[in-house]
Amino acid sequence: MKKILMLAALMAALTGCKEKPVDPEPMTELGVPQNVVLHSATETSLTFQWKAVEGAGFYVWKLTLDGNAVAQGTSGTRNVSIPDLRKGTTYFFSVCAGEGQRYSPWSEPIEARTEGTAPEPGSDRICVDAALVLELDAVPVLGAAGIIRIFTSGGTEADRIDLADMAMMKRRDDGFTVPAEQLTSDSKFHTFLDALPCDGNWRPVHCTPISVDGKSLIVRPHSGVLDFDTEYYVTVDAGVIEGHDGIGEGEWKFTTAGAPSDASSLRVAADGSGDFCTIQRAIDFAAKSGAVISIANGTYHELLYARDKTGLTLKGESREGVRISYPNNESYENGSGSHTSARPALGSKLGASGGRGVFLVENCDNLTLQDLTLENSFGELKGQAEAIYFNSGSNSHRLTVENCSLLSYQDTFLCKGVVWVHNSLIAGHCDFIWGYPKACLFEDCEIRSRDAGYIVQARVQSASDKGFVFLNCRLTAEDGVKDGSMYLARSSGQSECWDNVTYIGCTMAPVIAPVGWKASPAPNPSSPTAGSGWKEYGSVTSSGTDATSGRNAFGKVLTSAEAAPYSSRQAVLGW
Repeated sequence: MKKILMLAALMAALTGCKEKPVDPEPMTELGVPQNVVLHSATETSLTFQWKAVEGAGFYVWKLTLDGNAVAQGTSGTRNVSIPDLRKGTTYFFSVCAGEGQRYSPWSEPIEARTEGTAPEPGSDRICVDAALVLELDAVPVLGAAGIIRIFTSGGTEADRIDLADMAMMKRRDDGFTVPAEQLTSDSKFHTFLDALPCDGNWRPVHCTPISVDGKSLIVRPHSGVLDFDTEYYVTVDAGVIEGHDGIGEGEWKFTTAGAPSDASSLRVAADGSGDFCTIQRAIDFAAKSGAVISIANGTYHELLYARDKTGLTLKGESREGVRISYPNNESYENGSGSHTSARPALGSKLGASGGRGVFLVENCDNLTLQDLTLENSFGELKGQAEAIYFNSGSNSHRLTVENCSLLSYQDTFLCKGVVWVHNSLIAGHCDFIWGYPKACLFEDCEIRSRDAGYIVQARVQSASDKGFVFLNCRLTAEDGVKDGSMYLARSSGQSECWDNVTYIGCTMAPVIAPVGWKASPAPNPSSPTAGSGWKEYGSVTSSGTDATSGRNAFGKVLTSAEAAPYSSRQAVLGW
């Protein structure tokens, strides 16, 4: 028998639990397992590991919920993965060591929570942007046709997902659906695409509106199509799930929560405990000026769009705990990204390409990203795949990135305007910091090479603009990246822009090529000055010795006086 649930309103009660095991009688000959940690979590599984106990031949483990064991077993190794768990539910895990008939005492239980959403039992309303869940008795297999529709209680269709549109998509190994052919402004809008709204503009993007997780079918309504404080019902055609007779009117109903009372202070939580479940809906709802969006720890699989906001802050609960991650790439969507002034109608042309980045920002002044991770999870070396594009039409809008991780491979960070990135990690391998900024300062950051390539490609619009400046940064590399395989910068070869890149007081790992700068194509200017071109001051190796002795002639080593205009945030940015 099927169960119909909302991802933001799953009940925490667990039925059909196994009998609680009898605790092994403690013996002191074996030590208690130490360093018991949660290694990873999904919506339906938890994986734990611990330090091996000397003399142990096996381990006995148990997982409890509300004091009752819901899973138990033995393991011959120092780790275990436990499947078939409830989404958004907190469990307690403990383990003891065994050998023959001897057992250690149990380890202290550790708390572990599956991903997903599970508000308090009895909640009858869900976030306006919550995903919906259909629980089945067996793993569902998606059909090739059939439609999922969402209606208001009055019978007006609010959204639909047509499985026939899946023919224009492909499913990645990680479960996300992406375009089978590159999207352009002339591509036709269908139900496996979305249009992200922000203040009367829409970014066309690809999406994953339907997926399978264990025995659950996950349905994600399109962005911005559902209203606050509204009752809906869902219908599912018989062909959507193989062997399933579908869901008719009245079987699957839900009501959305009311709108937040304060648009200047919003909270996003994947577990449904905030004002919104998705960051995008919060961005769209946020006040035009001065809004703060607090983001609870969790993984947020979504593309983002912000336009014409002033003083907007996205603040995560923690840098490692808040992960915004989605796969995008030039092979999926053409260009760096743009928008339309109206939501495309099904079957009409997109009118614009939303671009290959995860987060597209247009004309937002004084935007702040703090304490979060932003990742383009495309995961391959080939193809442009920004984590963020900060686009400023006037090249004067300000962006602050504080204590964040920005992750991709090619073209991780693209910007215009005036930018300060502080105490953050930027990782990639090919032109992974690039763009057209008036001034972009990376201060006290880690710049991590993930493969051979080039750190910067600058396309600065004026010879006198500071461009990209790296102050007191660490240039590092992931394990396995070949020494000498990363250049500080390479040129676009375009005579109408300038290669203004400066490194001040940076520590450079062996991954940096001794010559420093990529010679071909030649930069502009080819002979750098103290004010324009490729330059550095105080660069040292990981052992503290001078790193500039082998540099080629395309870069200039500055004097102390020449380095002064690049040696503080005030000097570089003016604020």
